[in-house]
Amino acid sequence: MKRYLTALLIACCAFGAQAAEVGGEAGAEPAWRSTLKRVLDLGGDMGISGFMKKNAPAYITGEYAEADRIDAHAMAGRDPHDAASGYKTPNGYVDKSGKWIGGYFDDTGAFVKGHEVKTLFGMPYGVGQLIMIPLCLVMMYLAIVKGFEPLLLLPIGFGGLLANCPLAGVTAPAMMHDGVISFLSSGIPVMSGGIVEPGGFLYYFFKFGIDTGVFPIMIFMGVGAMTDFGPLIANPKMALLGGAAQFGIFFALFGALGLAALFGADFFGGVDPVKAAAAIGIIGGADGPTAIWLTSRLAPDLLGAIAVAAYSYMALVPIIQPPIMNALTTKKERLIKMPPLREVKKIEKICFPLVVLLLCAVLLPSAVPLIGALMLGNLAKEAGTSVSRIADTMSNALINIVTIMLGLSVGSKLACEKFLSGTTLGILALGLCAFCVGTAAGVIMAKIMNLFSKEKVNPLIGSAGVSAVPMAARVSNKVSLQNDPTNFLLMQAMGPNVSGVIGSAVVAGVLYTLCR
Repeated sequence: MKRYLTALLIACCAFGAQAAEVGGEAGAEPAWRSTLKRVLDLGGDMGISGFMKKNAPAYITGEYAEADRIDAHAMAGRDPHDAASGYKTPNGYVDKSGKWIGGYFDDTGAFVKGHEVKTLFGMPYGVGQLIMIPLCLVMMYLAIVKGFEPLLLLPIGFGGLLANCPLAGVTAPAMMHDGVISFLSSGIPVMSGGIVEPGGFLYYFFKFGIDTGVFPIMIFMGVGAMTDFGPLIANPKMALLGGAAQFGIFFALFGALGLAALFGADFFGGVDPVKAAAAIGIIGGADGPTAIWLTSRLAPDLLGAIAVAAYSYMALVPIIQPPIMNALTTKKERLIKMPPLREVKKIEKICFPLVVLLLCAVLLPSAVPLIGALMLGNLAKEAGTSVSRIADTMSNALINIVTIMLGLSVGSKLACEKFLSGTTLGILALGLCAFCVGTAAGVIMAKIMNLFSKEKVNPLIGSAGVSAVPMAARVSNKVSLQNDPTNFLLMQAMGPNVSGVIGSAVVAGVLYTLCR
């Protein structure tokens, strides 16, 4: 054994000497030395060292080291509007006054400017990642062990776990470098002819499904294919309860505007306060896909906190709603028995999605993408065996696949620089209050309806007006059975429940029209 080791050592020395001679003749560093340096530098690429980093990655902040920048003095005084003043740089540009503006160029050549990263209490970036990891594990625990919205909280929590693994790069954007920079007439730089460095896979999930709004729309197709609008058709006045529950949206909206007025317009991280308030407000509808769709268009930087708030409170429906329902109703009201719903004809169920879509197209075109996808799924469900394969795909394979990708995409926005901030705490608090207000508004509307109607409505079904389908309806039925084991309200509660889905989509369309 010693002979073999001695021979191997001699061979390595001979190879190293030869490489040194070749390197010396060429004036370059020997290959074995450069390889050894790379091996020794591997420690800097380990996750442990990532947790010790003080600053966020340079492509986020734009704060590149001087060695990585171009010569600022050489560019000072050049006219950024002059295409002839183009130059090469991988990570920023110098404006006409010579000021360095850091960032990166995406895969299309567009410049993305860096921004300041503010974490809670000014903690180092690596420490923030370290804190986010157990928080994501808690989300997965709630999904797996407690069963809180497991189909969504599990991929969201795991996506957040991936996003906070230091130096993994799963959320890093695609970047172009070594190209020629020219300036548009507005002074904005663009790069052309560069090399594109691929981004992380969660970046592409998010870009394809969230930026375009495709994932929420596909989710709505699946929801429509699983939803029975029969209870709403049989008792149309239940739509009033679904509409009243949307009051929580406006509560959160005005609450967000109040936070912006109290802490300044920069409280939402540079996002326009009105757009941020509209995106935060939709949490009150307890409709995750709608919240994601609207936020991705108005305030994408707030998507992580808003999506987590929306889906977390959907998961906590069985805990949050019963105390509110019991506090706002009397024992006598909770014992009200509602008559069975009439049988809805098939032609009614087929015409309903078409009528709703046409009304939406005439009155609120901006809500057509969401309402249209919902009604397409429902029409496929009600059309019969001729399209049963389509309905089955929407309600099973399609929605399951999209749910996985949607959850991972949302989880990618749980990176510490976006989640560990005072803004997130404000959003979570507003979301909780809005959800409680929406639940209470539905119950109160049912009590008001009883003042003017001979046919009494059990106020418990008013809480189902929030869009958590079908969980909110099940909770209404559960509370009813706790008071009277023979009083089943599930089908009656589905009326306001499905009307809440339509209502939140309509409100999202209105807010988008007003804020875009």
